[in-house]
Amino acid sequence: MILSGSRIMDEINHTIIISPFDSKKINSNSYNLSLSSRLLVYDKPVLDMKHQNNASEIIIPEDGLILEPHRLYLGSTIERTYTEKYIPFIEGRSSVARLGLFVHVTAGLGEAGFDGHWTLELVSVQSLKVYPNIPICQIYFQEISGKIDLCKSQKYQNSTEAMPSLLFKEIGDAKC
Repeated sequence: MILSGSRIMDEINHTIIISPFDSKKINSNSYNLSLSSRLLVYDKPVLDMKHQNNASEIIIPEDGLILEPHRLYLGSTIERTYTEKYIPFIEGRSSVARLGLFVHVTAGLGEAGFDGHWTLELVSVQSLKVYPNIPICQIYFQEISGKIDLCKSQKYQNSTEAMPSLLFKEIGDAKC
């Protein structure tokens, strides 16, 4: 079952942490999260899943940054979220999607116990100017049925900014 906006409000600072929190960002069944000013782009055109892929930082200026079409940008939310009681999910916002911007390619499912800022996989279908602090996506929460196993994967736990893929730690020569 998905929590309503009023239920999210009731749970804030108890079983759901969103920091910073602004009650104006509550929707009927979600909360809008904002884009930070820092983006990452991978340095090479061909990425290797079994090895670490380096990325460079781009800062979105206050007057905006034009995203190139069909290029992957890793962004993050300004807000840190945490809950042990619910499963958090992020989704794009319809107003953003109608401009041709995908805010998470496939990784919208969080884990109970995840504590951090969400990394967003931004891909634009055409050139699009973005700005820091815009409401970029929404988070919603679902109740869990059964025993809760808190965030087993520690790769991205306590993240404070966008993080490149750490898949190589699972499948490459490196040990987790």
